[in-house]
Amino acid sequence: MNDYRLKSDVLVIGSGIAGSVAALTLAEAGADVILLTAGEDLFSGNTSLAQGGVVFHSQDDDPGTLEKDIMTAGWGQNYLRAVRYLTHKGPKVLQKTLIDAYHVPFAQRDAAEWYFTREGGHSVARILFAKDHTGLTIMQQLSQAVKDNPNIRVLTRRTAIDLLTTHHHATHLDFKYNLSNQCVGSYVFNEALNQVEIILADFTVLATGGAGRIYLNSTNANDAIGSGLSMANRAGVKLHNLEYVQFHPTAFYQGARRFERRFLISEAVRGEGARLVNSKGEPFMGRYDQRGDLAPRDIVTRAIMAEMLHTGEDCMFLDTTQGMHDEVAERFPTIFNKCLEHGIDMRTTPIPVVPSAHFFCGGILVDTRGRTTLERLYAAGECTCTGVHGANRLASTSLLEGLLWGYSTGQDIAKRLGGKWRLTKKLSDAIPDWQNPGDIQNEDPALIAQDWATIRNTMWNYVGIIRSTARLRRAFEDLRTLSKNMHDFYRQTPISKPIIGLFHGCQTAYVVTLAAMRNTKSQGCHYRVD
Repeated sequence: MNDYRLKSDVLVIGSGIAGSVAALTLAEAGADVILLTAGEDLFSGNTSLAQGGVVFHSQDDDPGTLEKDIMTAGWGQNYLRAVRYLTHKGPKVLQKTLIDAYHVPFAQRDAAEWYFTREGGHSVARILFAKDHTGLTIMQQLSQAVKDNPNIRVLTRRTAIDLLTTHHHATHLDFKYNLSNQCVGSYVFNEALNQVEIILADFTVLATGGAGRIYLNSTNANDAIGSGLSMANRAGVKLHNLEYVQFHPTAFYQGARRFERRFLISEAVRGEGARLVNSKGEPFMGRYDQRGDLAPRDIVTRAIMAEMLHTGEDCMFLDTTQGMHDEVAERFPTIFNKCLEHGIDMRTTPIPVVPSAHFFCGGILVDTRGRTTLERLYAAGECTCTGVHGANRLASTSLLEGLLWGYSTGQDIAKRLGGKWRLTKKLSDAIPDWQNPGDIQNEDPALIAQDWATIRNTMWNYVGIIRSTARLRRAFEDLRTLSKNMHDFYRQTPISKPIIGLFHGCQTAYVVTLAAMRNTKSQGCHYRVD
């Protein structure tokens, strides 16, 4: 086999909580796993940025209560079977993996009692956390476990270009005429060597995370551009609920900025007693919802936008000066130090905040085993639509969802390995080498930057927090034109990471806009004024 052709039992694309747990579950079952990450290590995705925590269960809690909270936050658009799968099995898997196997040091009141916090939409305190860097702490433990497992090959600085499927890529007619399309791996760009690799696998797992960076203002990591959605869409995989984009109400406001990630101010800050106020120090959430500052995120986000529109101010403020004075630096050290860097002492000064794109509630349609509508392809984490979130995600359910579906995906694939699922030599040989789409050296950073500016401004202004038929139609027309030009450009230009990212991001923006146009009902994160 050529050095640019690799083979494994399972290819996992993405290294956050979902991808890492899927890889570990498979490796512990004896599978040979290749784990791809776009960065230099496993910390480049959204999981490491998660501050608030992960849903568990407290003494005052039960699966039925959690189910009710999830369904209420999701406006009843949740898939009940998936919700019950999460509420009943999720805490058990968390105990088995993050606590017992990987020893994540969640906060405790004493040696025998967890310290639970509460966030918006939760009726009880049930969230485990590690100060305000829960995701980073989880990834530190998972990364070490991955490193220690000899069955996992981590390939860094790799960007998936396209899924390999029998209908789209196999050159032998036996596979073209088979009614069942199957995923057999991926074309992958090796950034260090500047070449495309072919990675063949009996099963492939997409765990590529979210798509917040297709918006002008976002809390997401740089590579969260919907690459998994883009690749799945081109392969004919069913996507669902793409219009439900959750905007976090409290991102740190630093004035006008150009495409930089906005720093998240965790909802747990409000869970511990902080209040949203205007520039006069007046609380306002009580006017919008009886749950006040702990209303679900979609409601809080729209309330902040309404207040900004009413007052003409550029931001609202999160007041942590009342009742949190001495504890705030210890409880939220990351946020505290970030604010200090910008001259704001949370103990004495309210934090300026604005909403930003944060989480995709929809994505690649999967069942409770992580199976997609394409044979041999699984998906887990934020790139998926499990049905848990419905029209709006309940706070701190995303880490549990990624953990549970990563674990379930690994378990289901492990049961199917070998036998009829082993890739045959005939099929492997039928996958052609990568053909560079063109040799015209016309990659211009200025043009790529301008295309990204068009995508992000279009999505923020027309497919953002508040939508209308006219705005969505304008976005559709602009993105359709850009997408056509992008395809022409893509066919002429040698492959590179910036071009791959731009192509993925443009396609993701386009399919999200289409989904928003088709859904004429205003609900949850998909808020239409008409």
